[in-house]
Amino acid sequence: MGEIVFKELSDRVVGLGIKVHKNLGAGLTEKIYERAFGIELENAGIPYVRQKAYPIYYDNKHIGTYIADLVIDDSMILELKSVSMLTPNMEAQLINYLRLSKIRLGYLMNFNGSRLVFRRFVCG
Repeated sequence: MGEIVFKELSDRVVGLGIKVHKNLGAGLTEKIYERAFGIELENAGIPYVRQKAYPIYYDNKHIGTYIADLVIDDSMILELKSVSMLTPNMEAQLINYLRLSKIRLGYLMNFNGSRLVFRRFVCG
C-alpha cells in the first residue's frame, strides 16, 4: 500500500469540511463555504491562505494567474464547489493547480448535496 500524504492534516481538514457542511447545509455559494472553512481552520489553529494567486508563465512571459480557493499549511489545496455534481473538468482543474503550484495534495469538495462529497488527489 502506498504512502498516505499528510494523513493527519487530511483527516483534520476533511473533518472540518464535514462540520461546515453539517452546520450550513447545501445550496449556498462557494464563497460562503470558503469563508466558513476559513473560520474553522482558524479555530483549529491550522495556517491557511484564501484566494492564493499563482502566476502562470510561458516562454518567460506572464500569461495568466490561477487563484486557489484555500491553500492549507503550504501543503494542500482545497478547491470548493457548490454544484449538482463534480465533473472531470473540475478534477483536471485541481490537478493543474497542483502541478503549477508544486503542491502535492489537493481536495475537490462539493457542498451541494445531502452530504459533503470530496475527492483526493496526490501529484508527484
